Amino acid sequence: MKTFLSRRARLGAMAVLLAQLCGCAEHAHNVLIPLEGGVSGTSKVDMLVMTTRQRSATVGQVFDGERAASYSLTNVVVSIPPDANRMVGEVQWPKELPANPEHDFATLMISDTSGSQVEGWFRHAGENGHKVLIFVHGFNTTYEEAVYRFAQIVHDAGTRAAPVLFTWPSRGNVLQYAYDKESATYSRDALETLLTRAANDPSVTDVTVLAHSMGNWIAMEALRQMAIRHGRIYPKIKNVILAAADLDVDVFKTEFLDIPTPRPRFTLLVSDDDKALRVSRRVAGDIDRLGAIDPSVEPSRSKLAEADIVAIDLTKVRTDDDVNHSKFAESPEIVRLIGTRLIEGQRIDDSTPSLGTQVSQTIAGSVAGVGSAVGQTIDAVGK
Repeated sequence: MKTFLSRRARLGAMAVLLAQLCGCAEHAHNVLIPLEGGVSGTSKVDMLVMTTRQRSATVGQVFDGERAASYSLTNVVVSIPPDANRMVGEVQWPKELPANPEHDFATLMISDTSGSQVEGWFRHAGENGHKVLIFVHGFNTTYEEAVYRFAQIVHDAGTRAAPVLFTWPSRGNVLQYAYDKESATYSRDALETLLTRAANDPSVTDVTVLAHSMGNWIAMEALRQMAIRHGRIYPKIKNVILAAADLDVDVFKTEFLDIPTPRPRFTLLVSDDDKALRVSRRVAGDIDRLGAIDPSVEPSRSKLAEADIVAIDLTKVRTDDDVNHSKFAESPEIVRLIGTRLIEGQRIDDSTPSLGTQVSQTIAGSVAGVGSAVGQTIDAVGK
């Protein structure tokens, strides 16, 4: 009884700490109410969304955090404010509704999509270099938060890839970590279905999987299942980017080894100062989380090199995220690096000469000092 109570007390303390770490500014909710018309100078992100969430009767919410018996498909179009009115890496939530597209992210369209329409949507990948980007969000994320965050990533990354969001039943509550983890597991079959569908579509030649936080667990499980089911990962799935992975390093090793060669190109975005992953580690029995490893020290360096995995260390990258858990999306330099280099299939490694200079040249309008800052924080392991 004493052990049980002490464990409950520890989990409760961790939940409170996580709640303190993950506090966010107040903004309007249930924002997925389409506006009529648009505003000159704004941009649009047109995405396909697959979800295992339950439909919501609340206007503007569309899907809640409960689990559905089967997946749903929707087409969502999000308006992004003019570049002059926003900072790269920022999701500008409306403080009240209706949203003001000149300064806020706004929903222009959300509609159900059928199987035949999905095939037609994938044909649009031909307009985007025949590439598809599939994003899997993390813990404590509502449907609308997943949609707007992905719209921000797509816009700011500047990549030519058709955007597909996979959103699973997170309740969007920091006290629901265990529920979210089980919901992630519940959703891995649906994600495998989505990956298979994209990889087998004749209009698609290149699929990149970008996962964040707990979303890495689902992504790796879906890829592992695909490998076991078919004896391989479909060759069109060429890039897997694991950002701030809330994933036990020992579990990742077993999942990775279950994927036979040739494997997709794996890139880790890690940060030693990720406070959310520090809490997760304590809750999980003090086992290292993949997203918080130091890729420059042994045995991590050798193991990554042996597995041909590139690790990009973002510890010195600074953003407005007090928790340091969303640097991949909030740092202008890193989100553009993802779009202009990683999704395009370019490898960043220790044989790349003058890496900092190249990153500066790749990122249009980069701020002063980006070359040295990024060069110092990227520790690439591999060939």
